[in-house]
Amino acid sequence: MPHIFLNGGGMRGGSLHHRLRDAPLVAETRTAPLYRFYSCGDRYPALEPVADGQGAAIEGEVYDLPLDVLRDELLPAEPPELELGVITLADGSAVLGMVLRRPTPEMDDLMDITAFGGWRAYLASRRDG
Repeated sequence: MPHIFLNGGGMRGGSLHHRLRDAPLVAETRTAPLYRFYSCGDRYPALEPVADGQGAAIEGEVYDLPLDVLRDELLPAEPPELELGVITLADGSAVLGMVLRRPTPEMDDLMDITAFGGWRAYLASRRDG
């Protein structure tokens, strides 16, 4: 089964986690520092691959997800601004993950939150602020 990196609602406790249908958690990890990270109107996060040296490591979870669950449950729940891509993890391995659609769609509510390093940290800052 393919491994998929999740960094938003699909993570434990997130609004999409139930769609994983009990797929096993493989690792809590970070991406390689090759991504910018955005909040899309505080509804969901988005990774954008960038040139080496322009990104940061973003935290998330890797799951061993059956292809039929990916096709039938997770992908239909993803927003249209995202597409399935290949993510490079901190250890250099490659897994599936959701990235901003290319070309990047015009979005008025796209905010760079890379400095937070992850969706949970960003959301916690919104509650505390």
